[in-house]
Amino acid sequence: MKSHRLMMSVALMSLSAIAFAQSDAQKSSEVPVPSPAQKSFATMKTLAGEWEGTVTVPDAPQMSGAKMHLSLRVTSRGNALVHEFQEAGTPLDATKYDHPVTMLYLDGDQLTLIHYCDAGNRPRMTGKMSQDGKTVEFEFADISGNAAYHMHHAVFTIIDADHHTEDWTFMMKDKAIHAHFDLKRAQ
Repeated sequence: MKSHRLMMSVALMSLSAIAFAQSDAQKSSEVPVPSPAQKSFATMKTLAGEWEGTVTVPDAPQMSGAKMHLSLRVTSRGNALVHEFQEAGTPLDATKYDHPVTMLYLDGDQLTLIHYCDAGNRPRMTGKMSQDGKTVEFEFADISGNAAYHMHHAVFTIIDADHHTEDWTFMMKDKAIHAHFDLKRAQ
């Protein structure tokens, strides 16, 4: 009788081990569904490359029409996207020219943007992708440094693989200045 109980215990333990092993195998074969933030970040990374275009600033017409160069580079083993604007034809000389750098990355389950501004501050924004998957909009979250002058809002709209626009809002105290960049992939 004892041997019968022992055999029954061994058989039950074996069955439960097989069931757990099958459950684990099934879990590992399932493809994880990316979160909305992961989808947004993957979309933003498709913009990696060199871009050229013009800026339109309705509130400052003297700035409109400037030719711009944008470099977007995936770095840190795919965990960050570096965004760097400069006026086309200017050297990378931070003592003479404005070349703001913006970093995009996932912070947990939130797409995050930090803009390292020539105003000496670092606004942080959080982004969400539109339902159609073509627009990622960033809302102001907080700022390190002087808040009187800062980037406050950004919208990236993908037209196609070689054309996108960026709309940035800069706060000058209580006045919003909008800049629209129409960018085409450099050949």
